[in-house]
Amino acid sequence: MTNIKVLLADDQPLLRMGFRLILEGEDDFTVVGEASDGAEAVRQVEALEPDVVLMDVRMPTMDGIEATRRISDSGSEARVIILTTFDLDEYAFSGLQAGASAFLLKDVAPAELVHAVRVVASGDAVVAPRVTQRLLETYVRGGHVPGPAAAPHRDPLLDELTPRETEILTTIAEGLSNAEIAHKFFLSEATVKTHVRRILSKLQLRDRVQVVVYAYETGLVVPSNPDY
Repeated sequence: MTNIKVLLADDQPLLRMGFRLILEGEDDFTVVGEASDGAEAVRQVEALEPDVVLMDVRMPTMDGIEATRRISDSGSEARVIILTTFDLDEYAFSGLQAGASAFLLKDVAPAELVHAVRVVASGDAVVAPRVTQRLLETYVRGGHVPGPAAAPHRDPLLDELTPRETEILTTIAEGLSNAEIAHKFFLSEATVKTHVRRILSKLQLRDRVQVVVYAYETGLVVPSNPDY
């Protein structure tokens, strides 16, 4: 069984303790360290090389958004899950832009936390894709993300994609899972995974949630339902 190394970054010791107890109750998790602020989290990522970081957004010295950005920019393989108090949080959105792979509410159920960390560590799916999409739609409509009018220039990297990869890119941005994409295009899940890996490589993106952010930022996907 693959061991998943987790770093806990939150300025509340009791919350870190609770997450540690939940994760260490599973055979495939090891909590390798804790950090009480963003700057310490960045240092710990470099020193401990965790697979996943549970990152609070609001911390002293350096907040979780800046810490996430520095971890992402450093080339670290660590994937960040942003912890927030409510789902339509602009800080969570900023965290996704900064390179986080997902976000979770702090009052997440233990089983959901465990599942989320495993999913993010695998890199194969977006945690709560519908919620992630809802968050992005909200901030696109609010003008926080440039739409087609604000970003008229097509990203030249898109020209590297095949027609099929472009189709799959759009479905990822819509929040479809590998199984749903396979069903839609009459493909095997293994083939879909291959396409997803190629899309990530060609667009220089870390994971599926970054594909979603990219699609909204470049105007490939725009909010279609104002009451979403």
